[in-house]
Amino acid sequence: MAAEADGPFKRVLVPILLPEKCYDQIFVQWDLLHVPCLKILLSKGLGLGIVAGSLLVKLPQVFKILGAKSAEGLSLQSVMLELMALTGTMVYSIINNFPFSSWGEALFLVLQTVTICFLVLHYRGQTVKGVAFLACYALVLLLLLSPLTPLTVVTLLQASSVPAVVAGKLVQAATNYQNGHTGQLSAITVFLLFGGSLARIFTSIQETGDPLMAGTFVVSSLCNGLITAQLLFYWNAKEKKQ
Repeated sequence: MAAEADGPFKRVLVPILLPEKCYDQIFVQWDLLHVPCLKILLSKGLGLGIVAGSLLVKLPQVFKILGAKSAEGLSLQSVMLELMALTGTMVYSIINNFPFSSWGEALFLVLQTVTICFLVLHYRGQTVKGVAFLACYALVLLLLLSPLTPLTVVTLLQASSVPAVVAGKLVQAATNYQNGHTGQLSAITVFLLFGGSLARIFTSIQETGDPLMAGTFVVSSLCNGLITAQLLFYWNAKEKKQ
């Protein structure tokens, strides 16, 4: 009877949240303080939570642009550089067969960031350029994921994510400073990106062991922290403008 009850529960946890040996360690031997297995459980749980949250993280930004019918305050260069960094992380992770829980949010953030890029162009009166951008990006992504692209190129793209993140966030920070407000920048999106990048430092170390991935999220956290600080600093200025 215990085995029958154990079956569905085990199928939910293994291998989504725990390897079988850790399931046995915690739920069969009742070693509830087994640190290595608890770290795996925490990392997997955080990773899947980040992936789930990424489905919505940039939607507030999209809706804010649509509601205002304006992308004022958003730097197109910054959004493009962020898209480059996200694309590098996604392609690098797919090629290296990393667990989906360690990078899955990049897929959903790419889709939402591409949408924001198009909306920025659209509300600047450059809709044709926006459509051309969507087509070109799709072709480049297919090429990067194809066997035609050497692994060295994919690794180089991921390595370039670090300067792309820094440059993108500095451009946005400079735009905020020059404007004296954060415009249509969504507070919800900024806070979620900051929290997600912090959590990703731990999950990338735990699940991939890849220093390039971990380093990217360390830099991303610092840069997202800068934008978060600006958002808080200009909070009243933004409200006055509205």
